[in-house]
This record gives sequence, C-alpha cells and structure tokens, in this order.
Amino acid sequence: MRQCVGYWIAFAILAVASCAGSLAAADDVPRSGGPYVPTPQAVVDEMLNMARVGPDDFVIDLGSGDGRIVLTAASRYRARGMGVDIDGELVDLSNAEARRQGVDKLVRFQQQDVLQTRISDATVITLYLLPELMHSLRDRIYSQLKPGARVVSHDFSFIEWLPDRTVTLDVTEKYALPGPWQSTVYLWVVPAKVDGRWHATVSGSGNESLMLSFTQKFQQLEGAAVHGGERIALQDGQLEGNRIRFRLRDPAAGGNALREFQGTVNGDTISGKIVSQGGAASWTARRIRTSVQQ
Repeated sequence: MRQCVGYWIAFAILAVASCAGSLAAADDVPRSGGPYVPTPQAVVDEMLNMARVGPDDFVIDLGSGDGRIVLTAASRYRARGMGVDIDGELVDLSNAEARRQGVDKLVRFQQQDVLQTRISDATVITLYLLPELMHSLRDRIYSQLKPGARVVSHDFSFIEWLPDRTVTLDVTEKYALPGPWQSTVYLWVVPAKVDGRWHATVSGSGNESLMLSFTQKFQQLEGAAVHGGERIALQDGQLEGNRIRFRLRDPAAGGNALREFQGTVNGDTISGKIVSQGGAASWTARRIRTSVQQ
C-alpha cells in the first residue's frame, strides 16, 4: 500500500515538475526555478550502460534537469554531450558543474524547448519525460536520427514503437522520496528505413533473383518475396540499426525449410549472408526507387 500511495504522490510531483522542467510547449510552465525530478544515479548508470556510451558518442539529454546524465557520460566515458532544459537556473547550475568537473570542453547545457532542439547529430538520446511529450518527440527521433543511434528512456515508453530492450531495477530513492522503488529503463535502436521494393540477388548456382517487398513499422518488418512467380511471405522480420534479418521459405529445399537472410543496410543497398540447411550463401539487394522517391 505504501508503494501504491507513493506512486500517486510521485505522479503528482511529476505532473507539477514536468519531468525535470521540460514541458516547454505549455504557456503555464514556469520558465525558471520550481521543482524538478532527478533521475536516480543508479538509473543514470544503467541508461548509459544500455546505450553502450563511449568516447565517440554525442549524447543529448532532453529535459536535462541538474545535468547528471550528460555529466556522467562525459566524466566516465569521455563522451561529448548537450543537455537541454527549459529551466534557466538548472542550465546555469549544470554548466557550472561541468566547469567544476573539468568536462566543460566536452559538454554544454542550454535553455531551450526540447521540441525545438536540433537532435540529428546525436548518437544517443536520453529521456525522462511524461508520455505526452514522449509521443510528441517520437516521430522526430525516428526520422531525424541516423540508423544505429540509441534512445534510452527512464520509466516512460513510446506509443507503438516497441523497445528493443527493457530493464527493471530496484532503487533506494525516487521522486525525492525514500524507497523501495523500481525504475524501468527502455532502449530503442533507431532502425534503417527499408520500406518499399528491392531487387535481390543470391550468389551461387544461377545467381538466384528475388523481388522483395518490405513494409516497415519502426523496427518490425513484414513483406514478401517473389521467386519464379511464387509469392513467399516474409517471417520474423526485424531491424536493429543498420542490421536486417528475416526468414523465407526455401523453394529449392521443399517443405517448410527456411532460409535466414542477414544483412547490413547502407542507404539503397543491402549486403549479407544467408544461412540455411543447404549451407551459407551471400546476397545483395538494391532499392527500386519510384519516380516520386527519386
């Protein structure tokens, strides 16, 4: 019961705080000062670990609060970063802390509406935002980030875009209240965009030709292949960053034998290998662009 009551108290705090002062689109949100809800350090550590942050990354924290996510990424992993928050006082405190820690050459914090922030250069996006704002950001994140970019959120998920990985951990404090509590961390890997028709060639005997048709919903993939006039449904289609994987029934093997296609998407081309009962082979594909796409 204590945890249930605490949850609703915490939800009220979150609503007032606008998740670290970041609900910038509403006119009645305070532009400075006021309460905010920091992410527990144990959750920060898990978020950065799940995103595999390293020195080559550029981390953008939308709704950065006291800056701890970006500061930890810089001090521990030497990653570059930027924190964005609507609360100018928190931004000033975060920049001061960056100078104190000696990471101000790696990171910066700026006062800005998160919905207006340029995010296309990020390799990692971190979030602790309420569902409405998560939904407002979802399509921008999906369309503007490069394939392979990682998105990590504390406690709140996207609508329809299923996470690639979810971890729940125990924390001793949360919402400035003693625990026990639990936090959930969600990870998404931005997938390559493969919607449409592709012409594929399988190496080996006769250089087999396939016409592939993909229908993509975030990282989930459906579609079919046409082989010798026969339509073969795609099975278990999945994208993770630039990596694509799906299975097709093998007409040469007969029965329900399957071939697994694995590959790497590079713009309008795919190359990879096929694993089947008959052994391994390589395959390539090229996107068939329509006059509208061109």
